[in-house]
Amino acid sequence: MSAVAEFEDAFQSTGATAKLAPGPIGGPGAWRGADMAQRSGEWIYQLSEAEVTELDDAMRRTRDRDIIGITRDDFALPTLGGALDNLRSELLTGRGFTVIRGVPVEEYSLEEAARIYWGIGAYLGRARSQNAKGHVLGHVCDLGARYDAFKYPGKARIYQTRVRQRFHTDSTDIVGLMCLQKAKAGGESSISSSVTVHDEMWRRDRRLWAEMYKPLWRDRRGEIPAGKLAYYPCAAFHYHEGLLSTIYARDYIESCDRFEELPKLTENQIAALDLFDKLSEDLEIRLDMAFEPGDIQFLHNHQILHARADFEDWPEVERKRHLLRLWLSPEDARPLPDSFLERYLGLEIGNRGGIIAPGAELNVPLVPE
Repeated sequence: MSAVAEFEDAFQSTGATAKLAPGPIGGPGAWRGADMAQRSGEWIYQLSEAEVTELDDAMRRTRDRDIIGITRDDFALPTLGGALDNLRSELLTGRGFTVIRGVPVEEYSLEEAARIYWGIGAYLGRARSQNAKGHVLGHVCDLGARYDAFKYPGKARIYQTRVRQRFHTDSTDIVGLMCLQKAKAGGESSISSSVTVHDEMWRRDRRLWAEMYKPLWRDRRGEIPAGKLAYYPCAAFHYHEGLLSTIYARDYIESCDRFEELPKLTENQIAALDLFDKLSEDLEIRLDMAFEPGDIQFLHNHQILHARADFEDWPEVERKRHLLRLWLSPEDARPLPDSFLERYLGLEIGNRGGIIAPGAELNVPLVPE
């Protein structure tokens, strides 16, 4: 028996195959972009002057602390803290996304802005490693890297380039992006409800809908945890304790073609992926938004897909598009099924997800690398 066959047998024996939902999920997470675009006041939280002052005061109180050690208790926000708790609840049990607007990043150094962002993030969850280098604060910017999932796996992540990102989820409960500088042109963010995509697939083609509950091979792109293979099986849709959670990144599925020992995608699988992508991109379903400096977007990965348009950058280094990223694991997150284990490496609420590579130490880089 081949190593892949042995792995498949072991995977199936755990009962980790995804359970099908009884039908459409619905609820507050099943929103449509065309409707949400008309209701931006519900999902954009505009900071008041008093709240900005609270952030500034908290940042200055923690200047003698390493960013990675700053906790919620260290970053007291008497007024804004309660609002952040409400936003976290909306992320986890409501529509699944929010934008906080109004941090005056132009008044701060990169380190000061990072401290404020980290402090806000501490109200939403524990920071997780985003890559094999152990970065718990990420820099989303064009590093001039050449991205090709097939020719250069593990050499670059797509967020380090200016190319378009297709709809996907990240390997954590919550992902956040803080805009420091926007591009000269392009780079808009798009999000879609994976609950809506799921429900539409059920209505349009039950056969392809069910296909997304079956394990698909995923490429780890060279970021391999200790004792794991370079790839793993994981479905897109997972129904557990009455909740739908989605894991999706087509690039990572298609790049498994480079492994000769793995089976090729079937016609049904390709058709299911195509329908999933078509619905995610649908103008009625997706919501487009443009970041301004000081905007912070938070998404609940289990119910939100996100994408990015390609962009043209400024020639001056100091003006180039630059966002900071956090991957967060909240203490009041939803339960996840065993079918998440190969990607999340654990199911403990508040302590799961991220990319864990052998020998990597958690760190907060203040320059892109």
